[in-house]
Amino acid sequence: MKCRGVYCCWLLVGLALSGFIFAADQKADAFPYAGPPAEAEKPLQVLLVTGRDHPAHVWRQTTPVIAQALRDDPRADVRVIEDAHFLDSAALTRYHVIVLHYMNWKAPGPPEPARANLQRFVERGGGLVLVHFACGAWQEWPGFGQLAGRVWNPQLRGHDPRGPFRVELSQPTHPITAGLASFDTDDELYTCLVGDAPIQVLATATSRIDRQVHPMAFVHQVGRGRVFQSTLGHDVKALNPATLELFRRGVAWAAGLAPAATAR
Repeated sequence: MKCRGVYCCWLLVGLALSGFIFAADQKADAFPYAGPPAEAEKPLQVLLVTGRDHPAHVWRQTTPVIAQALRDDPRADVRVIEDAHFLDSAALTRYHVIVLHYMNWKAPGPPEPARANLQRFVERGGGLVLVHFACGAWQEWPGFGQLAGRVWNPQLRGHDPRGPFRVELSQPTHPITAGLASFDTDDELYTCLVGDAPIQVLATATSRIDRQVHPMAFVHQVGRGRVFQSTLGHDVKALNPATLELFRRGVAWAAGLAPAATAR
């Protein structure tokens, strides 16, 4: 065939390119590349819920400290979300533990769908951990007291003035506190928790104001789920290594795991 004019030249170029593409497709089919294999999912999936709190609690500073402490358990994959309305999502079931570092100060908390979803998550075996002023969340939800175990009562004196005190570990055989020692901290000593749910107190402190002993950390059961709460952790200074170790162990226990042998 003789090529006449520009049209024939472009026809030959097109045929050549078609052959090249066909050869490339054959090569691709012969050597498929699906990309690197996905990493295996870690056995401790944690959702840390934050994004709002009392103005005295600077959650933007404390959240990264808590998240990193939880990630020091090499089994843990920690996702942080700054919108508590996510609690109404069906995706909650992919997590083993929900950590509430959240208090809806002067704003409505997530409504009924989120409450019911969180309640269902725990009752069916999910873990729940409450940090510091999370005990004051959902004042408009009466059922939150049974879920949390103990909650903040705004009619009572809130806490001692910020300062040093001794945290006494009262259950040396519990998985969360086994092998740990009592410690000193500089924090807010909460004196205002109320509730009638059966709890097991793991740590206490004595108020220098009312001279009463108050729970600083405790656990209880809701359906098949495990709940750990500690009122410690007012700010970054209060999140000392001993307090962070309590939360790290509390998260593992809430997931039904033993504490990590060592932190990274």
